[in-house]
Amino acid sequence: MRDETLEYFWSQSWIKKRDAAEVRWSHAVNSRSRLTEALAGPTHMIEADIISGHDSKEPIMAHPPDTDSDITLKEWLEGVKEHNKGIKLDFKSMEAVSPSVILLNEVLTDSRHPVWLNADILSGPGGQVRPLEPQAFLSAVQALRIHTVLSLGWTTGWTAGTDNPGYSWDMVHKMEEICETLKHPVTFPVRAALMAQSFSQLMWLLQQSDRYFSPQLGQLVTLA
Repeated sequence: MRDETLEYFWSQSWIKKRDAAEVRWSHAVNSRSRLTEALAGPTHMIEADIISGHDSKEPIMAHPPDTDSDITLKEWLEGVKEHNKGIKLDFKSMEAVSPSVILLNEVLTDSRHPVWLNADILSGPGGQVRPLEPQAFLSAVQALRIHTVLSLGWTTGWTAGTDNPGYSWDMVHKMEEICETLKHPVTFPVRAALMAQSFSQLMWLLQQSDRYFSPQLGQLVTLA
């Protein structure tokens, strides 16, 4: 996990050592009840999914195939900002990105909370879902005035009982081409079941910049 995120939770005395394994996550916090539960519990990082609302086009918290939610992104952010927890927002539609950036700038103006923005921007092993267009996503998030970690991944699939391919050299080379000029810290979320057959490729990717890291592959890997 990126040093700044660990340092934040260490400074809050929420973790006993600077180790990504110490950080507790709540995933798919896409409803009012799930948010209330996550805010009241021992979670450090809250992850949620964002789509564009079916009627108003306002960003809402939902994961496809769901198309509706009982909480908007604005309401979600207003609930989170009064707490010291970090957030990870997973964008599931390109239409939701620019309106979400505006809301993040408005609601989290003075925030010190860790903020991670996630999007699958490339097709990966077995990926059937269309990824977000890389340059459109990265261009939109450049308007953010708060410090953010970019979590950039691949769409993937998994079929039980078959020989599932891992992340290819072409996939990691394409990701490096996209990320090499970015100024943000970048994490690469990977499918755990595909890590063993992709270890060489993923380690190569992490070693291309001291801004790159992956919680699943341990602490930040720096250039030799």
